[in-house]
Amino acid sequence: MAIIITDECINCGACEPECPNTAIYEGADDWRYKDGTSLNGKLVLTDGKEVDADEAQEPISDEIYYIVPDKCTECVGFHEEPQCAAVCPVDCCVPDDEHVETKDTLLGKQKFMHPDG
Repeated sequence: MAIIITDECINCGACEPECPNTAIYEGADDWRYKDGTSLNGKLVLTDGKEVDADEAQEPISDEIYYIVPDKCTECVGFHEEPQCAAVCPVDCCVPDDEHVETKDTLLGKQKFMHPDG
């Protein structure tokens, strides 16, 4: 499952540089699938969704840092635990019950976004 940042977020920004997938963005910032990944142009994600990796996407939150579920792998393939949760001073990076994925699915997503790493 992906990680979500709850509204207890104090906007400290500690989580953002820790994400190996660049899945964390400051509130109100646009995001792109290509940010911090090997993804380019039009493609089909591992879940079958067709996207343009270069196209700016609407922010998920206008007020607090947020995590893009399509890019979050819970740090599987990089670290033993989600790094955002490990560094969050207020423990607001928690599992997202609306985006539950198996470890194999998360690893597949990681390899899709980072085929050379």
